[in-house]
Amino acid sequence: MLPDEFDRTLAAARAGHGSALGELFHDVYPRVLRYLKAFEPAEAEDLASETWLDVSTVLASFQGDERGLRALAFTIARRRLIDLQRRLSRHPQVPIDDNLLADEGLTGDVEEEALTALSTDRAIERVATLPPDQAEVVLLRVLGGLPTADVARILTKRPGTVRVLQHRALRRLATDLVREGVTA
Repeated sequence: MLPDEFDRTLAAARAGHGSALGELFHDVYPRVLRYLKAFEPAEAEDLASETWLDVSTVLASFQGDERGLRALAFTIARRRLIDLQRRLSRHPQVPIDDNLLADEGLTGDVEEEALTALSTDRAIERVATLPPDQAEVVLLRVLGGLPTADVARILTKRPGTVRVLQHRALRRLATDLVREGVTA
């Protein structure tokens, strides 16, 4: 969106116009969802929905541009993710044996299988194999479209550290692709 267009859309969303809120949603939500899928695929939809609810709640007091709104959304998403990971570490989930599910005929999720087939999801899966700090930097920079300074603020790291993590991540991904024989 252009800056003036974003300002008008934000003002309309604050005034309660559903179409304006929808425009902001369509810009922010898919990026946040892909980010969260890289870390907690099974919980990503719920976390992204909760994140959007938080974002929409603070829209009335939000001051900033489109980039600032995305930074806010990813900050909230990251906090939600950390909260979930803490909760899971205190109360681990016990996985169910796949054979049990197959016997009950409870396997298969068409939507999830379709999404997995998309190249974006494969790329995110590849990024998710990186060390967590590197993956987070790449996802915030690429999916979030956030500049280094905003990513540094979200992760509470120095901008130089963010650049180094991004460089290492991209170098590792490139090395993995070459090793697998995939050309760009």
